[in-house]
Amino acid sequence: MIGDKLVIEKHHTDRALEICDLLKDRLREKFAITVAGESGSGKSELASEIARLLTQEGLKTGILQQDDYFVFPPKTNHEMRRRNLEQVGPYEVKLDFLDSNLRSFKRGENPIYKPLVVYDEDRITTEEMDTNDLGALVAEGTYTSLLQFSDFRVFIDRDYHQTLEARKRRARDRWEPFIQDVLEREHQIISQHQALAQVIVAPDFGSILTREPEA
Repeated sequence: MIGDKLVIEKHHTDRALEICDLLKDRLREKFAITVAGESGSGKSELASEIARLLTQEGLKTGILQQDDYFVFPPKTNHEMRRRNLEQVGPYEVKLDFLDSNLRSFKRGENPIYKPLVVYDEDRITTEEMDTNDLGALVAEGTYTSLLQFSDFRVFIDRDYHQTLEARKRRARDRWEPFIQDVLEREHQIISQHQALAQVIVAPDFGSILTREPEA
């Protein structure tokens, strides 16, 4: 997404190092990783560091952002949520489109065509992504645990109370009571996706837990 702001800190890098170490025995060409969690939990930062470190180790890695796949551009989507809070959920995202891009990548199809949000202009355009030299893709976003074509799922276990300061630093939304209603609804949905992950990042970002995901 054009206009997004990342605040990468040491704990993002430290956890990314641990995750990349876990991946060494699992990685193969055209490998798909997802990083999920609630808004402001550090998904973009962690995904960025995983991609950077894998690339540094010789497996060139790209990133797909779920924010590019929303049905409506961000400011319009915010107003749609105001009209109907029930809209908040996976159905406001073109997850099938994102999943199809992962599938195309894993099949070796190149290039892939994906949406691209221009945040400041509140519009969605399309871009051509050259994946020919990529060995892995990281798809990051709130609902990416649900993607069928993921080979490895990471979940950040932070709720919206713990992510408040991070959201303020990124300054994507003007804080108001309505935002808390949105975050509570997201929490009720996203917290259930933790069971799908192979790696869970602790709420304080101080450690990771590995586990076998539920079917």
